[in-house]
Amino acid sequence: MDRTETLPTAPAAPEPPPAARPDEHSPPTPRSPAWARPALAVLLLATGLLYLWGLGASGWANSFYAAAVQAGSVSWKAFLYGSSDAANSITVDKTPASLWLMALSVRVFGLNSWAMLVPQALCGVASVGVLHATVKRWYGPAAGLIAGAVLAVTPVATLMFRFNNPDALLVLLLVAGAYATVRALETASTRWIVLVGVLVGFGFLTKMLQAFLVVPVFAGVYLLAAPTGLWRRVRQLLLAGLAVVVSAGWWVALVELVPASARPYIGGSQGNSILELTLGYNGLGRITGEEIGSVGGGGARPGGGGGGPFSGQSGVLRMFGGEIGGQVSWLLPAALILLVAGLLLAGRAARTDRTRAGLLLWGGWLLVTGLIFSFMSGIFHAYYTVALAPAIGALVGIGVTLLWRERRPAVAPASAVAPASAAVAGTPVGEPLPASVDGAAVGTRWQRWRPLAATATLAGTLAVTVWWAWVLLGRSPDWYPWLRTTVLVAGLVGAALLLLVTRLPRRLVPVVLGLGAAAALAGPVAYAVQTAATPHTGSIPSAGPFVAGGFGRGGFPGGRPPAGMELPAGGQFPGGFPGGGQFPGGGQFPG
Repeated sequence: MDRTETLPTAPAAPEPPPAARPDEHSPPTPRSPAWARPALAVLLLATGLLYLWGLGASGWANSFYAAAVQAGSVSWKAFLYGSSDAANSITVDKTPASLWLMALSVRVFGLNSWAMLVPQALCGVASVGVLHATVKRWYGPAAGLIAGAVLAVTPVATLMFRFNNPDALLVLLLVAGAYATVRALETASTRWIVLVGVLVGFGFLTKMLQAFLVVPVFAGVYLLAAPTGLWRRVRQLLLAGLAVVVSAGWWVALVELVPASARPYIGGSQGNSILELTLGYNGLGRITGEEIGSVGGGGARPGGGGGGPFSGQSGVLRMFGGEIGGQVSWLLPAALILLVAGLLLAGRAARTDRTRAGLLLWGGWLLVTGLIFSFMSGIFHAYYTVALAPAIGALVGIGVTLLWRERRPAVAPASAVAPASAAVAGTPVGEPLPASVDGAAVGTRWQRWRPLAATATLAGTLAVTVWWAWVLLGRSPDWYPWLRTTVLVAGLVGAALLLLVTRLPRRLVPVVLGLGAAAALAGPVAYAVQTAATPHTGSIPSAGPFVAGGFGRGGFPGGRPPAGMELPAGGQFPGGFPGGGQFPGGGQFPG
């Protein structure tokens, strides 16, 4: 019996793994065009000029924090605790990280206004740069430039990056946290998500629990969209939470463990406890209005919501009213419209889709922080809204870029058209088309209408933006009255031309875009320049010109509280200072 031997064959070479491809709906990441770097340089230089120009005119700005900066520049113990005086009698009512930067600068350059305020301005320039880098990474240089420019010229940002309150460093840390979140989402990186926790922890050391408003958003987006398994995502988030505890908790533990006799009194607390200050006066008390010193007097007022002359009535429209509207809300309607439009464009994308993840990241930041600010019944000041500016800028940059890319009809690939054509050809007359073909037809109809919808949304967003600018400028009717009408007319003309942009000669398209951008940004730019040109001092600064129903120029008109507002006995707000709200030991502000 013949036996045929089968020669062993070499095992087939394994097929190479498919090249990693971006998600179908993820935005492309092409090489940056030649204009991108020069444009970024111009943006950062212009931002630096806006934030540094005439910076010394504000003197000591908020003298409450200036005293602590002076103390920290001569005493390392005062530096560590954030003491209001070099004798270490009492601390300020915040954690001290923002004071550390200014105190180090004063140690190097001497005690003067510039040495104290330049670190704040540099935090602003850095915030614009980091926001640009974050948005550009997924959506391209144009989106990054728009986002950075919107942040730079938001009036309340111009105010706070020229002032010595903690908000400047807080914004920088939170924007850096968003950048680290984006990097972590790209590769499910443990190192980057742990860095997010570290940055948020230092945000706590800057302005306590306000830094945690973005935590549910960062964690939720990572849990949803990180490209790895569920349990690994959970473990990584637990590590990030541990990083928050360590980076924020070391200072809290130090203060709690050091005997009270060996450290200064914790300003703003009733029991000399940093935990009490964190959870009470600067924590839940701000939400409920039950903190000592709340202008809400324990929450809601008879017949209305919480809030008061510092902040307007609490409610969904707080960010748009009176004093607050001109600080931050110029492009807030646009950001909300573009958020919805972007999510609709993303459609039923993959779980890890970057377009949707970025929109959820910035949209969640805006909605969570904005709603808490809107409904909190305790002490709230208009300048807190600087925390909304990065999210507004990012959403405007992302939304405009996504809609602009959709303005031209997409050409369906032949591979998608051929099966549908074959199915139609093989279907008897009178019989219903296969479901797959019917769905393809619906998709084709949507693809045909999609560019028109995107263009109309862009035009409508511009029209809403200039209308809202017209309203805000009307609250200061004697301040450049011509600007109000000019913005409205130019914006409406730009919106009309946007509807025809695909039919216009190519050389006119930049003119239309420039007209729309100028109309949308003219109001906030004018407010920002006015803010930079005006000295600001005191504890309640405000951006822009005098506003009917608001304080204007940073405090009570004429230095007095509004009519009907009564100060506590002795003229001092209770805030936790021993001795009736006075600085102990005869501490002096820098003079």
